[in-house]
Amino acid sequence: MEPVKESVELNRNLYANIEPYETGFLKVSDLHSIYYEQSGNPSGHPVVFLHGGPGGGTAPSNRRFFDPEFYRIILFDQRGAGKSTPHACLEENTTWDLITDIEKLREHLKIPEWQVFGGSWGSTLALAYSQSHPEKVTGLVLRGIFLLRKKEIDWFYEGGAAAIFPDAWESFRDLIPENERGCFIDAYSKRLNSDDLETQYAAARAWTKWEMMTTHLLPNEENIKRGDDDDFSLAFARIENHYFVNKGFFPSESFLLEKC
Repeated sequence: MEPVKESVELNRNLYANIEPYETGFLKVSDLHSIYYEQSGNPSGHPVVFLHGGPGGGTAPSNRRFFDPEFYRIILFDQRGAGKSTPHACLEENTTWDLITDIEKLREHLKIPEWQVFGGSWGSTLALAYSQSHPEKVTGLVLRGIFLLRKKEIDWFYEGGAAAIFPDAWESFRDLIPENERGCFIDAYSKRLNSDDLETQYAAARAWTKWEMMTTHLLPNEENIKRGDDDDFSLAFARIENHYFVNKGFFPSESFLLEKC
């Protein structure tokens, strides 16, 4: 198995690790402030990275997708995620709030237009933003495309993925009593929004570990361990579940396709 592992590691090689040349917080509402950072070439082609989840936050490795000599790399944590405050907050946290935040950040950084890069939920948000502000987007790079349609959610959270990852599914499923298993999204929502913090944490850990164990065909131990981090898992699970319960806050299931 070792040659397979080495091959996978080679395929993961990206640009070298770099540090940001600027970090800060932008107050985007009376309630929310978002963390942002810039790295790479200050005079380079601007690109904004939209992280997944929702609720996943950014990581230093996200900078490595981009050639630092060519790109001015902008990362930010969406509302309630990562370093943004208040942590794991669901109030004033919708797709349309995030689109407004992206524009506020672009204006704050005095960037006329930029490339938009997003994966998974980041691809959803990238499409929604580019459809709302096409004149501000020089290009789109989308990976792991996710349109937040019911059939996508159902396959992942209502049993489809269980056939591929049966052991991980058991842990996710077993937190929920049998009489509530008709809709795991709703059952987890009840617990992630419980008045009891320990109930929230238990649900958040189970939700996060399920996703971290299944988003890579070969297990990524570093990602799986993030499920044990209560701060990370609470924001990730609460915000992601909040968006899924509310169907992405889109007016119709096929909204993104209708706007193409």
